[in-house]
Amino acid sequence: MKANQKAILIVGILIINCILGSVILYSKETEVEEDNSDIKLLSLNDALVYEESDLLMIDEVEEEELEPEIVYDGMTLDELAHKLNKSLKNELSGKGMLIASYSLDNDADPYIVTAIMLHETGCNWNCSRLVKECNNVGGKKGSGCGSYQYYESLEDGIKNLINYLSKNYFKKGLDTPKEINQKYASDQTWYKKINNYVKQIKNA
Repeated sequence: MKANQKAILIVGILIINCILGSVILYSKETEVEEDNSDIKLLSLNDALVYEESDLLMIDEVEEEELEPEIVYDGMTLDELAHKLNKSLKNELSGKGMLIASYSLDNDADPYIVTAIMLHETGCNWNCSRLVKECNNVGGKKGSGCGSYQYYESLEDGIKNLINYLSKNYFKKGLDTPKEINQKYASDQTWYKKINNYVKQIKNA
């Protein structure tokens, strides 16, 4: 075989080897790309599944958060405040939320607290001078307003009465008007008047 023919044959073999190598390499790269595509697709599906699970968990949490909390006598705090406000007039008007929330925070019965305020202040008709001039809603003795206790604001007066009732009565197990009557008022029929106010508040 002549030298030229040998050279051509060698070049041809080299070209064929290059072509076969390229085909094999391309085939392997294609397989890798397909594998990567499968991995990406699986990752995307997993992400969608996780996202859907997260959304379901968020929806469940939101539903739990939206569930109204019953705080007293089958009512939510807003419902209780609204009921109390129906009985609160004149200077005490609109104080239902303060009385409801502060009473519950201090283990005091909001019905009885409100009933005592109504009885002691006369606010069902016209609030007494103690309320208007002293912000005193419980008839508490003291100083700053004659022989009665003066408070800087009506809110302070309300909170003070609730604190007083909580500390000296409710937290000591004296949690009915009749039991409170023994220490709170000299009038032994006082508790009957408070019970009547409680009934009015419940039926409002």
